[in-house]
Amino acid sequence: MAQLLRCLTALLCFTGVYAQAQPAARFDLIGPKIEIRVTRAGMTLPIAAVPNLQPGDKIWLHPAFPPTQSIHYLLIAAFLRGTTNPPPENWFTRVETWNKKVREEGVFITVPAEAQQAVLFLAPETGGDFATLRSAVRGRPGIFVRATEDLTEAGFEQARVEKYLASMKMVPPSDEAALLEHSNLLARTLNLRPNSECFKGPLDQQFNCLTQTGSQTLLEDGHGQTIVAAIANGPGSDFINAASNISIAGGVTYSAYVGAIVDFVRILNSVHTAQYQYIPAIAFPERESLNLRLNTAPSFHNPKSVIVIGLPPIQKAILPPLRPADPRHISCLLDPQMVLPVEGAPLVFSTSFAHDLSLALKSPAGAGQGAGQGAVREIPLLADAFHGGLAVAASAPVRKELPPPSAAATPATGSPTPPLATTHAPFVDPQASSALPVEGTIEGFWGFDRFTGPTVLLQELPGTGWHIVTNPPGAPDQSTANLIAGQPNRLQIASTGSACLRSILLEPGATNVDWKLAPALPSEKEEPRAVDLTLNLQQATTPGSIHLAIQQYGQKTPDLLGTKTFAQPASVESLRLYSGDETAMLTGRSLDQVKSLTLHDRTYAPVPATAADAPHDAALQDSTAAGKTLVLALPPENKLAAIKPNERVNAEVHLQDGRTFGVQTVVAPPRPEVSILSKRIVTAKPSNIHLAGPEEMPLGAQLMYFLKSKAAFPRSEKIEIANLDGTLHMTVSIADGSLVLEDAHTVLVNFDPLKAFGPSTFGPFHLRAVTADGSDGAWMPMGTIVRLPTLTDLHCPANTASGCLLSGSELYLLSAVAVDAAFTVPVPVPEGFVEPTLAIPRPTGGIVYLRLRDDPAMVQQATLPVLPETPAAK
Repeated sequence: MAQLLRCLTALLCFTGVYAQAQPAARFDLIGPKIEIRVTRAGMTLPIAAVPNLQPGDKIWLHPAFPPTQSIHYLLIAAFLRGTTNPPPENWFTRVETWNKKVREEGVFITVPAEAQQAVLFLAPETGGDFATLRSAVRGRPGIFVRATEDLTEAGFEQARVEKYLASMKMVPPSDEAALLEHSNLLARTLNLRPNSECFKGPLDQQFNCLTQTGSQTLLEDGHGQTIVAAIANGPGSDFINAASNISIAGGVTYSAYVGAIVDFVRILNSVHTAQYQYIPAIAFPERESLNLRLNTAPSFHNPKSVIVIGLPPIQKAILPPLRPADPRHISCLLDPQMVLPVEGAPLVFSTSFAHDLSLALKSPAGAGQGAGQGAVREIPLLADAFHGGLAVAASAPVRKELPPPSAAATPATGSPTPPLATTHAPFVDPQASSALPVEGTIEGFWGFDRFTGPTVLLQELPGTGWHIVTNPPGAPDQSTANLIAGQPNRLQIASTGSACLRSILLEPGATNVDWKLAPALPSEKEEPRAVDLTLNLQQATTPGSIHLAIQQYGQKTPDLLGTKTFAQPASVESLRLYSGDETAMLTGRSLDQVKSLTLHDRTYAPVPATAADAPHDAALQDSTAAGKTLVLALPPENKLAAIKPNERVNAEVHLQDGRTFGVQTVVAPPRPEVSILSKRIVTAKPSNIHLAGPEEMPLGAQLMYFLKSKAAFPRSEKIEIANLDGTLHMTVSIADGSLVLEDAHTVLVNFDPLKAFGPSTFGPFHLRAVTADGSDGAWMPMGTIVRLPTLTDLHCPANTASGCLLSGSELYLLSAVAVDAAFTVPVPVPEGFVEPTLAIPRPTGGIVYLRLRDDPAMVQQATLPVLPETPAAK
C-alpha cells in the first residue's frame, strides 16, 4: 500500500508539473522516423502490416534521419521475456544511427527464442549510455514490459480515433444527413462511440464537435481490453478515474494518453538517472515507416530524454474477429461500389494489418470452367471505414492463389483507403440463373498469417417479378396498395431479390422516389427483403395510372411496375346493424363511393333515403344529404343474415373503384317492432267533402291509433311521428299523456296534427317506435294529412247551357275541379287563387269532383246545394 501511495503521489506531482508546462498535452509532436521491415519464412512485410512478431523473425531497422541531423542518436533494440525474468545481455543491440553503413543499409536483428516483447530506445550519445540503459532495463524488466504493451495499445487506440477524425473531415460540414450517416458507419467499423451530444447542437457546430479530439469513447478493439479498461480495473483505479477528469489526462486528450502516462510516470520515478529521463513515443506506421509522435519535447541537457518505442508483441497471431453487421443483410455483386458491412475488428480499418483481402465465391458444381468441381471466383477488397465495411478494390486485383508462408512476396499495404471513386466490372457468375442469395467468404492475411473471415450473403442477378405487397406486416388494415392522389403515400414492393436496387423513378414526371429496405422478418434469413417506398403524389391531384421505373445494378433498362392512384377513399366511422333486420347503416365520409357491404356471405346494397328508411331528426337528415350516412339493404331474394344480438361481426365495404376495407361492429338487439291495429279519425266539424279513402286524414281532426308491440311495450319507449321529408317531427310518450297503455302489448296514440304542427301541416306521415337508448324501429305509414277548403254551394243560372259558380273559402287548397270522376274536362285552380268563387261546368245533381293540392293523385267528391241566383259579390 505504501508503494502504491508513493506511485500515486508521484503521478500527482508529475501531472501537476506537466500540466503547468503544457496544459493541453497530446501526442502531437513529430518525432524521429525509423523504417522497419520484417521477414518471416521468406515473406517480407513492412512494419505497418505486422501485428505481431515471432521468434526467428528478421527485423530490418533503418533510422531515417535527415542529412542535417546534428545530435547523434543511439538506437538500442531490446527484447524482453516477461516481468520476472530479466533478458540476457546479448538481447540488446547497439546501433549507431550516424554510421554511414547504417544510414545506407540499415541493420538486421533476429527475434530470439523465448522473447515476449520488443522495445526500441533512441538516446542521445553519451559516455556509458548503452550500458546504463541496458542495466536499467535488466534491473526493472516488468516496468518496461508494461510500458511496451501500453505503448502498443495506445497506438492502436489513437489510430482508431484519428481514423475517425480524418474520415469525418471528408464530409461536407453543411451536410447534416451525411454527418450522421458516416459518423454511424465509422462508429460501427471502428467500434467507438462518438459524442451523441454533438447532434443536439446547431448544424454549424456539429462538425466541429464531431471532429474534436476526446469526443469519442473507445470500445473493445477485438483483440483484448483497451488501456482505459485495463487501468480502470487495476490497482489504483479510483485514482486513475479521478485523474481522467483532469484536463491533462482526459477531456481534450486521447484515452491512450492516460494509459501511457501512468506507466511512464512509474518509469520516471523508478529508473531515471542524472543523465536520462524517459519519454513515451506512440508509433503510427505507414508502410515501412514507423512515424513517431511525442507528447513532450525531448531534452538534450541532463537529464537527456530517451525516447521509448514499443514494437508489435511477440506472440501467435490473434486473428481479427470480423462478423457481418447484419447476418441477414444481402449485398449486391452487380454494384460496382459494393461494400460488405462488417464489424467486430476495428484494427482492420484503422491499421494495415489486414491485407490482400478478397471475397471468395464458389460456383455450383458444373457451372463455368472446372465443371464438376466448382470454380472459385475472388473479388479483391479494401477496408473502408468511411463507407462502413469492406469495399470492392477499384484496382490491383487480388492474387488468384495467395502464396503459402514459404513463398516470398511483398504485398502493397499501408496506404489509407480513399473514398470509392472508381468502379469495377461486375463479378457475376455467367451460369447464374437465380437472384436468390449466394454465399461468399471473406479471406485474406493478418500480417503473415492467412485467415478466413465470415460468410456473407450476396445477390448476383437483378431481381425479377416486381410486385406491390398488399397489407405488409405492420401495415394498417387498409391495403398500402391504395395510393391516394394529392398526398404523400407509403408503398411496399418486392421481387426475387432487392439487394441490387439502385434507384426508382415515378412516372409521369420522372421524380425520384425515396426508398429503403424493409426490416427483415424473424423467419427471413436468406429471403429477399421487401422495399418501403415513400411516393410524393401531391402534384398528381387527379386519380389515374402511374408507373415505377425500377433501376437495378446490372440492367440496361429499368423494370416498369404499373399501378393507379385513387381519390380519397370513403371513410366509415361506424356500422349499425340490428339483429333480425335486413338493413344496415354506415356513417362516415364520401359514402357515395360505396358499392356494397358484405357480411356472412350476404351482400347489402345502398338504397335511396326514401319514406321507408330516411332519418328524420335534423342532424341525421343533414348528415344523409352530405353523404355522411348510407342505408344498405339485402335484396329480396336473399335470406336474412343469421346475426345475433351482441355478436361482434366483421364486414367488408366494397367501393365503386374496386377497393375494399374492413369494418367491425357489435350487433344491436332487435329494433322495436309495432303494427297498427286500428285507426279512428274524430273530426271537430263536418265537411261536405267526402275523402276517397281511410288513408287520407283531414287537418283539424283528432287521430287515434291502436298499436300492437311484438314485445312488451316498455314505459320508457316512445313513438316518433314525422312527415316523409323530416321537416315535421315529434315524439310522444306515456309520460306526456299522448300514449295510453291498454295492456303490456297494446298502446293508444293520440295525435292532433293541427295542434302539433299548425295549419301548414299536410302530406304523408308515418310513425315508428323508439327505445330509451335510441334504437328505432321500422316506419309504419299513418296516412296522408290533407287540408280541406270550405265549399258552400253552387250557383247555376236558369240557362242550362251555362256553367256554374262554385262558392266557398280557401279554394286555393284545390288543385283542380271536374264534373265527372274521370276528370274529362278539369278546371285547374291557379296557384295563389284568392277569389271566393270558381267557374266550373254545370254538374249533375250538385256533385262535383275535386283534386286537393295536398294529395292531387286522389279524386275526392263533394255534394253541394244548387242555387239559381248569382251570389252577391263580396
